[in-house]
Amino acid sequence: MLSRVADSLYWINRYVERAENISRFVEVSEAMALDCPPGSAEPWLPLVDASGDRDLFDRLAVGQNPKDVIRFLVSDHENPNSIVNCIAMARENARQIRDVITTEMWEQINGLYWSLQDGEAIWQEPEQEQLRDIRRGCQLFYGITDATLSRDLSWLFSQLGRLIERADKTSRILDVKYFLLLPSPEEVGGVLDELQWIALLRSAGAYQMFRQSMQEAIAPSAVASFLLLDPIFPRSVRCCLQGISDTLQQIQSQPVPGPPDDLECLRGQLLARWSFVRIDALIGSGLHEAIDHLQSDLNRLHQLIHERYFTLADLRSIPADPACALS
Repeated sequence: MLSRVADSLYWINRYVERAENISRFVEVSEAMALDCPPGSAEPWLPLVDASGDRDLFDRLAVGQNPKDVIRFLVSDHENPNSIVNCIAMARENARQIRDVITTEMWEQINGLYWSLQDGEAIWQEPEQEQLRDIRRGCQLFYGITDATLSRDLSWLFSQLGRLIERADKTSRILDVKYFLLLPSPEEVGGVLDELQWIALLRSAGAYQMFRQSMQEAIAPSAVASFLLLDPIFPRSVRCCLQGISDTLQQIQSQPVPGPPDDLECLRGQLLARWSFVRIDALIGSGLHEAIDHLQSDLNRLHQLIHERYFTLADLRSIPADPACALS
């Protein structure tokens, strides 16, 4: 496989995952705004922080009312991480490798791209319907990929991009909740606080699974534990890191003689660090610091993957069929 093909597959899925997460964040925040008591803090600016684009948002000097934040996150062409731009970049990467992906995958991402162009019918719908249509379009792309793409290197690099982006966004939205949504200690434990924790779970698509798994009152430590450390919820950080580790092992199916390189070390350390830790220890030592360290590790992991697989002439040293790499 050419490194540019692996790079495109990786980024198609990162961009689609990013768009799907942002659409869910905004959709949940719109619903939450209706439940917030009059005069309570607006849930909008923290979404910009969760997307990691606060500096750009401030630099563009757009307003700070809900409409401005929604436009910035959803359709602003000057924001490279807006939903419209993410889908456009995913479509461009897919266009470059149309001979690798399936026809059904191309038709879905291409159709989603054209449906988001200026003047299309989707922009005449209520905002909740717009966001729901975008989210379902991204999820349909996942389903088509899962149903039509062979489990070879194409599938593995697609999974890798999706899982890294998912771990990043889950940790970001949790970090925002702890350190931005509750500016005053008096709000902790109140009605608004519970609404925000429910909104956080819904933002991660985790509310129902949390209720089924925990079967207890919503508490900050329980929510943090579920989103960070649950081993079977597919959007938890730990579950994503397990998937990343398994995928990297399958990609590099032939053991390399000698000590592990930086990528292997970081892969193993990340999985071990988040598999054998308790939430009380994370909160006690500083949850923000732990998540900040995770963000740095994910960025470093992306950099090492890029250096290993996306800057070479080709990937012919990797077997075409990695199915037997893991038992």
